[in-house]
Amino acid sequence: MTFSDFINQIEKLQQRQLGGLTSQFKLAPKLRTRFSEELIQSKNPRKAAVLALFYPDSNNQTRFLLTERASYNGAHSSQISFPGGRFDETDNNLKNTALRETYEEVGISFKSIQVIRQTSNTYIPPSNFLVAPFIGVSKSTPRFTPNEEVAEIIEVLLADLLDDTNLISVEMETSYMKNIEVPCFKLNNYIVWGATAMMLSEIKDLFK
Repeated sequence: MTFSDFINQIEKLQQRQLGGLTSQFKLAPKLRTRFSEELIQSKNPRKAAVLALFYPDSNNQTRFLLTERASYNGAHSSQISFPGGRFDETDNNLKNTALRETYEEVGISFKSIQVIRQTSNTYIPPSNFLVAPFIGVSKSTPRFTPNEEVAEIIEVLLADLLDDTNLISVEMETSYMKNIEVPCFKLNNYIVWGATAMMLSEIKDLFK
């Protein structure tokens, strides 16, 4: 999709009804679908936010940003994710959390980002975070300066997200599930699964 076409769709993206759990569960591990809203709230999850940043590349094609997390001793080591992180009281709101974390992780100032809407909250069981995703737009091609939390910058064509041939499933084993078939996206040869895939599934449905 050209970036001009993307810009022309912004108003519709803001107005369309979110798919919510119906959209998210298309790309959710079966274990995740057991978590009702009531169960999630009973766990008193910590708050966090992420930003799905869309922008033009040098060919005027629309891309969005994913990152590969650096390797560390934690639940989300080396996973593919949006820039983002936990809510800090100095943020005042979760949108500011997403913008602050994006600046800290990849060096993009909030002044160059237009946040067009929030999508549905996504629960992450291993770390007990309830994440608020936001869709943002930069009208110029960003120059990324990743910090030590980011191992790799991944710039994905929006067209690849919308292409159903990039939907696959893989068998996975993690700290909380073993030998389970997981639906995911294959984007730029990276396997995108879990909460990030759930968020992307809802964004994809907004476009379709």
